[in-house]
Amino acid sequence: MKPVRVGLLGLGTVGTGVVRIVEGNQEDLSSQVGSPIIISKIAVKNSDKSRGVYIDPAILTEDPWDVIRDPEIDVIVEVMGGVDQTKAYILEALEYGKHIITANKDLMALYGSEILAKAQEKQCDVFYEASVAGGIPIIRTLIEGFSSDRILKIMGIVNGTTNFILTKMSKEGASYDDVLQEAQELGYAESDPTSDVEGLDAARKMAILGTLGFRTNVELKDVSVRGISQVTKEDIAYAKRLGYEMKLLGIADRDDEHISISVQPTMVRRSHPIASVNGVYNAVYVYGEAVGETMFYGAGAGAMPTATSVVADLVAAIKNLKLGVNGLKAIVPYKQKKLKDDEQIKYKNFILLHVDDKAGVLAQITQAFAQFDVSLESVVQQPNEHNPYAEIVIVTHDASKASMNKVLEHFEGLEVIRTIKSVYRVEG
Repeated sequence: MKPVRVGLLGLGTVGTGVVRIVEGNQEDLSSQVGSPIIISKIAVKNSDKSRGVYIDPAILTEDPWDVIRDPEIDVIVEVMGGVDQTKAYILEALEYGKHIITANKDLMALYGSEILAKAQEKQCDVFYEASVAGGIPIIRTLIEGFSSDRILKIMGIVNGTTNFILTKMSKEGASYDDVLQEAQELGYAESDPTSDVEGLDAARKMAILGTLGFRTNVELKDVSVRGISQVTKEDIAYAKRLGYEMKLLGIADRDDEHISISVQPTMVRRSHPIASVNGVYNAVYVYGEAVGETMFYGAGAGAMPTATSVVADLVAAIKNLKLGVNGLKAIVPYKQKKLKDDEQIKYKNFILLHVDDKAGVLAQITQAFAQFDVSLESVVQQPNEHNPYAEIVIVTHDASKASMNKVLEHFEGLEVIRTIKSVYRVEG
């Protein structure tokens, strides 16, 4: 049996995991694809660096073009990261007829449509399961498992760092700053955590999921993004008191053919299955018109979970190669993109206000909601022993984003409202 030769771009945490799986599971993998799988060339930054796995020095190169232009290589696995230069490598590899496996969420969120179009032109596979939720096979599920259904909503915890932080704040009553420091010490958060805590990492992943789920070209600029850096332990305490857990959720939903995609801290009803996803774990909830509710849960990062998804994509590409059907399964967006406006985006809201503790305040506040056609599910007013103002906690029924913006703008001009302390989306 002629072996299938694989080139690897990058040999960091995930790349090392790919080597471990391919070499350690060679018998099982070969039986699935009908031939041996050989990693024949690896591009690295420093070929002298010691690795956590044995690599024959003869297959290492510091020039990625050596991998891309090698005529014996059938499939290229990209785990080097980066965007613009990596895009150039991928497009050139496709020109050479190489099939591509990538774990690069930034690349696919920004240039996925262009790359997939080139792959279709060259009849090559581009698979990117590991780009969204590590070891959770959510991309293949959206493409194949939901191929007969119409997806109405995708809701995901797709960033383990922020889920770890919010879980610790909820369970221990700790402050954001303290838990962030702990996450950095444990290696869950980078020294510069901006991409994670401000929702940018999750936004890239939701752009990919929205594109696949709704078959339209969701760009990063289409995703409304708000991170968790302003979430306080008091906010989380209120959420728990009302029966919610705070999660950073990516939410993509569709009504008719109009869609909205957002990433934001959200209060999730404790009875909803996604509310129980804790620590660094990820989960993606998908609601299909026919199947109803489904949820996929697992490790969203880490060397071996992510490498597992990469190698699963590698097996799929090799099977297609054996069958001569490469490039036929690519999902190139074909629907016209129709984004919801603020009148069409509707959800429940939690609002925490600090107000003057005197008669008539509550009446002014509820009148403002009525004026802008926002109905209320619950209103609670109570004194706060730590400041001179009373606290009013409000949960609305579904209200348009436009109406809520008008309410909040009106509140800015009310003298009796001292602070609009917190505003969050509510789900479940």
